[in-house]
Amino acid sequence: MYDHILVPVDGSDAAADAVDHAAGLAAVHGADLHLVHVVEPQAAVDSAGVDLVSVLEESGQEALDAAEASAAEAGVETTTTELLRGQAHREIVDYAEANDVDLIVMGTHGRTGLGRLLLGSVAENVVRLSPVPVLTTRSAAE
Repeated sequence: MYDHILVPVDGSDAAADAVDHAAGLAAVHGADLHLVHVVEPQAAVDSAGVDLVSVLEESGQEALDAAEASAAEAGVETTTTELLRGQAHREIVDYAEANDVDLIVMGTHGRTGLGRLLLGSVAENVVRLSPVPVLTTRSAAE
């Protein structure tokens, strides 16, 4: 049923729970697991004008490494990691299309009201634009 499962990771508990869920699916179906982290360069300049892209990329790589280790512990045989730059929801959808992904599994942060309005919802945009099914999970901590 699934050959390629994509999980966007950001280092949050919600993303870690999504990785665990996706790793279980990948192990059962013998699927490859694709882990991506998106750095949004437009949000990477602090008030002093310092470029923080390299700091965000390092943090993103740490999140990818942790997710890859978690997937390996769950028995996933093939894992691909990718650090991307751009608008998060667009990069996730583009990656899914370019890599024949069958399913996207992603955590949600459960924001509502003003927080969601101000910050937007990457998961909501992915669900709306994705050409493949999207499974959203909530963190067990919420």
